[in-house]
Amino acid sequence: MDLDDATAACESVRAEVSTAVIADERFLERVLLGVLARGHVLLEDVPGTGKTLTARSVARALGLSFSRVQFTPDLLPADVTGTNVFDERERTFEFSEGPIFANVVLADEINRAPPKTQAALLEAMEERQVTVDGETHQLPDPFFVIATQNPVESEGTFPLPEAQVDRFVVQTAIGYPDEAGEIELLRRRVDREARSPSVGAVLDREAVRELRRAPESVRVDDDVLEYVARVARATREHRHVEVGVSPRGTQRLLEAVRAQAILEGRSFVTPDDVKRVADPVLAHRVVLTPDARVDDVAAADVVADVLDRVDVPTVEADGPA
Repeated sequence: MDLDDATAACESVRAEVSTAVIADERFLERVLLGVLARGHVLLEDVPGTGKTLTARSVARALGLSFSRVQFTPDLLPADVTGTNVFDERERTFEFSEGPIFANVVLADEINRAPPKTQAALLEAMEERQVTVDGETHQLPDPFFVIATQNPVESEGTFPLPEAQVDRFVVQTAIGYPDEAGEIELLRRRVDREARSPSVGAVLDREAVRELRRAPESVRVDDDVLEYVARVARATREHRHVEVGVSPRGTQRLLEAVRAQAILEGRSFVTPDDVKRVADPVLAHRVVLTPDARVDDVAAADVVADVLDRVDVPTVEADGPA
């Protein structure tokens, strides 16, 4: 799949998902960034904004299998990954796949599960495999996790460890719809028998595999590459940051900016791509100091300050200089 085809495919997916999900283009763009960058997306928003509908609609538009796991305090790792079941007829153990064996997995309210169960996702998200009783099982290809959590309610929740948060390429929120969007939701509710949203498949599994390879051909000039590194490194030196962006985060930023270029229909990365994706890619990787919390400084504020401080390279109109 060449770059033009990849851009067209992304636009087709976005348009198809938009028929069901009432959300602004920036939100859907960020979800597609996760798909293109071969990563995962964390949606942090209040209940009732359409997070589950978004995950299911993205899976259908991509033509991929979908599975939803409702995370609860009593959920066990085996409930997610699967377990070995004894076959009395054959007198042997046979592996029974858990709900994680799907192309698109919705980890709903992931922060309600205990740390041991959350950790069961770590290997899956990074290695695309799970290990049960010493035996490794490969997950479907492609494999993509969309996790959700409620940022308001904290009772009965277990904060995600930094190692797990770092596995998400993008953290974003769907937010409330504008007035026109909310009115459209009411219209669908009034006449839901005739106006029930339906999403069709515009791609298939092989096309998604090719689509995810497309960013590898996007050109990144040396000065833009250095800009990516300086932005990530500057988070480690910020006075309000206790732990800055890891080297893994720097690589994820590079992957995201190449994916952003695809969405923009370009074969090269610009500094504007870095600025556009820096907040959703970097903010959730930053651990703030106690003073920052006292001063009411958010991680997004730190990323914005870093972007203001780091010198931006100059690019020509037809590509990097």
